[in-house]
Amino acid sequence: MSGCLEFLKWVLGVEEHEEDLHVVLGSRSTSKTHPTAFHPSPSPKPLPSFLKPGSSSSKPSPSLPKASPSSSGPSSSSSKQPPSFKPTLSQVSPDSINEQTKVSYMRVQKGMSPVYAIPKDIEDLIKRDKVPGVLNEPLSLSTYKHYFAALLYAEDFYIEKWSEFKLEKITLKLQRAEIIKKSRRNEYLNETYEKDDKIFVEFEIDSCCERRPFLLSRDFAFARPSGQKTEPCQGIIYRVEKSTRVVVEFGEDFLLQHHSTRKYDVSFSFNRVCLKRAHHAIEAASDPLFKSFLFPDGVSKKIFPISTPLHFCNHKLDGYQSSAVREILSFQGPPPYIVEGPLCLNKFSELSRTGLVIQEAVLQIYQSSSKLRILICAPINRTCDMLMQSLNNDIPESDMFRANAAFREIDGVPIDILPSCAYKGECFTCPSLQELRKFRVILSTFVSSFRLRNEGIAAGHFSHIFLVDASSATEPEAMVPLANLASEETAVIVTGAPGNHSGWVRSNIARKNGLMTSYFERLRNSKPYRSLLPQFITQLVDPEKESVGDYSYASVSYD
Repeated sequence: MSGCLEFLKWVLGVEEHEEDLHVVLGSRSTSKTHPTAFHPSPSPKPLPSFLKPGSSSSKPSPSLPKASPSSSGPSSSSSKQPPSFKPTLSQVSPDSINEQTKVSYMRVQKGMSPVYAIPKDIEDLIKRDKVPGVLNEPLSLSTYKHYFAALLYAEDFYIEKWSEFKLEKITLKLQRAEIIKKSRRNEYLNETYEKDDKIFVEFEIDSCCERRPFLLSRDFAFARPSGQKTEPCQGIIYRVEKSTRVVVEFGEDFLLQHHSTRKYDVSFSFNRVCLKRAHHAIEAASDPLFKSFLFPDGVSKKIFPISTPLHFCNHKLDGYQSSAVREILSFQGPPPYIVEGPLCLNKFSELSRTGLVIQEAVLQIYQSSSKLRILICAPINRTCDMLMQSLNNDIPESDMFRANAAFREIDGVPIDILPSCAYKGECFTCPSLQELRKFRVILSTFVSSFRLRNEGIAAGHFSHIFLVDASSATEPEAMVPLANLASEETAVIVTGAPGNHSGWVRSNIARKNGLMTSYFERLRNSKPYRSLLPQFITQLVDPEKESVGDYSYASVSYD
């Protein structure tokens, strides 16, 4: 990982998000015009060794295509304030390569990665705890972009507000823990477990939310011995317990210098990458051509009745599950089809009744035609991994690809699906566009699906997009795969549980004014779905109780 981190620091903050791994490296600016821009060091840094020609690196699995670096997609911006951009690396043309055939790189300013700085008028309102006017208007296609942008700006302001927060002269305690990970489970093989001994660092934080930031798993913590000006040690927040106890995983650099009596100053860095992806997605979704996905009132559904009997792979599906699978197979294009039921995984990390519907539908689509392409997205890695494991017995690994955020920990990926991932060294990569097009089933978290778009996958490439557990994500987060990769010919299936909400909304303004309402919930309350017509929605009723089950889950926490 050291080579990857070296590269990240060198390019001043390459950011990659997945729902449960947030990487933001570099110093946070205090500039009001560009509140989270990264600034270059006063003196240039040498090119990392692993980027130089001829440097060695780990190769992807033989079954996988050669990975190529992803390219950023087209930019979009606020109408009130143009986005600012960060510098990137660009290889000099072959004519500029010197006689020793050493490749040269130069820093270029590309209009490819908008920062989406908060407009001044919205910032002034949020500072005074005033709700931006657009949030008082009815949500429609004409207000969609500005409505969700205001909510995302409220989140961004919260992050900036607490960027200077620091705990001073606190005690950090070491805690040894044994992490048990389930590495495999399917119908034919027994479960296997891996044990990993870790040393975590614990400290207390104020219980009053007005006096401290709202911390999430995978935010960063930086610890420096009090009174010293040394480089702080960087750790990743593992979990926050009872809102007052923070558990952080630091590296060896911290453990080697630590002793129990030492006092520390601790600061934090908050993920912003998901906000950038979300801003881009809501702009794409506000296109008038996308209206039938966002506001499906009065949209007629393209129904293609199944002419031949279905031979289910899972013979234990009940009538409600079987009906949901048939409906999923019999339509094309908007509006989306809703499956209302429990979240995809139950409390034992097994496929729930909803998960079994998704599994069966994917297998039926896969077997029906080699021309169809399926994208399965979920808010968290654990769900994507489990779904992929459930498909492994029936779909060759050469036909499936598991897209990961670049800096997801490889050790956290189940062994049996690692061959369907692409990675170089300790960094996950994305195959070339040509190779991506060959995969018949791709699984990704909502936000990491942006990598597919970056590689050039066009809207409409996927015949079916499954937004799994969409009730656990914010609507802008769900729009990342939908707005970037769906077309008028794409069948979109949205699953969720009533009463379930996203767990990552930090800002009170955003929480109280619409960001907690998921795409699943908003669709479910719209006209076509309230009627409970089977061509629009299936409720996975418990056959024994003949009623919809109690799915009032707590908010999903990220892995």
